[in-house]
Amino acid sequence: MKIMDDEYYSYIKEWFRKESRFYHFLVDIPSSRFRDKVVDFSDVRTGSRILDVATGTGGLAFAFAKKGYDVVGVDLSEDMIEVAKRLNEYKNLRFEVADATDLPFEDSYFDISSISLALHDMPLTIREKAVEEMVRVTKPEGNIVIVDYSLPKNKVGSFLVYHLMKAHETKYFPEFVKSDFEALLIKSGIEIKDERHILLGAGILLKGKTYASAEQIVEKALPAPNSGGSRRDSPQGLS
Repeated sequence: MKIMDDEYYSYIKEWFRKESRFYHFLVDIPSSRFRDKVVDFSDVRTGSRILDVATGTGGLAFAFAKKGYDVVGVDLSEDMIEVAKRLNEYKNLRFEVADATDLPFEDSYFDISSISLALHDMPLTIREKAVEEMVRVTKPEGNIVIVDYSLPKNKVGSFLVYHLMKAHETKYFPEFVKSDFEALLIKSGIEIKDERHILLGAGILLKGKTYASAEQIVEKALPAPNSGGSRRDSPQGLS
């Protein structure tokens, strides 16, 4: 069910209406080699169906499609999808306008669901629902692949990256980068299998598997005895 948040939807559609004019040239083309590495990291099997959520102008979807996989790319922004459709030369790839919190696909339909540089553009309630929807439409023990921003471990790098990205990203970035993102994934039914820090610590590449049963979700979400649960401390000096 779609979350009703008119302020978010109007804000993000207007933001990406402007971004759509240059996003492919400033983001997709320079990162094309990295997208190929994300595909390799995803452990795709022959015959897999792949969903790329918040696909933007299609950078990661194109990287999967050129390997011959069946791919669907969805995005909330009609302007971004219009650009992606115009660039699409693959018969095994299609693009649709769709809300990540209300994906128009049946349960357990895709083998892999991916999302790249998009969760930081969502407030927490939207982000939680988007991840839950990705899990819903992915087969049990299917792969979830996520690329997004992180912060370097050292204080100086963390400070610089935080303020640089805060100045150029949507207003939802500060909350995202301070949040306990891994706890959200576990709560949503994703077991993290591989985690790599990229871009000198300013980004993170995650691969997880959806649980085979609801019982596994509950078991993994519960904190271990005598532990305080998972928590990411807020970086110092960030506000």
